[in-house]
Amino acid sequence: MAETARPVLEVERLKKYFPVRKGLLRRTVGHVYAVDDVSFTIGEAETVGLVGESGCGKTTVGRAILRLIEPTAGAIRLDGHDITRLGKKELRPYRQQMQIIFQDPFSSLNPRMRAGDIVGEPLKVHGTSSRKARRERVAELFQRVGLRTAQMDNFPHQFSGGQRQRIGVARALALSPKLIIGDEPVSALDVSIQAQVINLLTDLQRELKLSYLFISHNLAVVEHISHRIAVMYLGRIVEYTDKATLFTRPLHPYTEALLAAVPVPDPAIKRAKRVVQGDVPSPMQPPPGCHFHPRCPYATARCKTEPPALREVEPGHQVACHLR
Repeated sequence: MAETARPVLEVERLKKYFPVRKGLLRRTVGHVYAVDDVSFTIGEAETVGLVGESGCGKTTVGRAILRLIEPTAGAIRLDGHDITRLGKKELRPYRQQMQIIFQDPFSSLNPRMRAGDIVGEPLKVHGTSSRKARRERVAELFQRVGLRTAQMDNFPHQFSGGQRQRIGVARALALSPKLIIGDEPVSALDVSIQAQVINLLTDLQRELKLSYLFISHNLAVVEHISHRIAVMYLGRIVEYTDKATLFTRPLHPYTEALLAAVPVPDPAIKRAKRVVQGDVPSPMQPPPGCHFHPRCPYATARCKTEPPALREVEPGHQVACHLR
């Protein structure tokens, strides 16, 4: 999908390092390099999928963009406005434009609040409408996400998992945002319910021109909903292109390994799986050079010393690999 002249979201060289403290005086003895120089953009009504193994830094990227955690370095621009270093008061208007759907639809909802109050809480916090108007807006949101307005007075435990996630979607829509970050929003749901929620998100994007950053480890789900896909490994993006190219012509060895590990839903089809050797290195002590070189079957001496830059090797296809 072609990007607009000014993307909804621009992330430039984002870094997030968590200090590791030990001892009685809590001295810093090292850092966890959770996100290390990540850059990408999201256009209007576009979905960028962010994929990778657990612990690669996907969720940290999402939370840093929302300023739920403070980035160590880099720039975050929303509609062209730099929000990276804004204070709490200055950031408040921009918070209405970006929302999040959490992974667990149960723990992300207050069990003591009624569903209608949960969905209407953002409106109350930002003081955007009267009590009557909030009630009407919440009823509209319930219908939009496929819930009955009679369920507004129910508590979270009275809903199924899929219904609870629909409440989460409705809450994210309450302030009419431009950007929604989905932090593995369907991973805790049954497969059939996953499809329903994904289709709901797709319909909402088409109707409201929403932009999504969709974080997931499930390649099948990401392929279904995304326009472009960024593959992360140990805090860095190693490949970034449109979904058709990624699934038909992956260029990074890590992407190839991820795709080879996806099961084929046909017992008659046999294929040789390329299994990545070794374990994921510690983000406290990432390998020098290319972070993937200890597990890469094609690694050379250069890979062990020189970090590869994420560069465009084909139109719209960026790869961080010395062999490309």
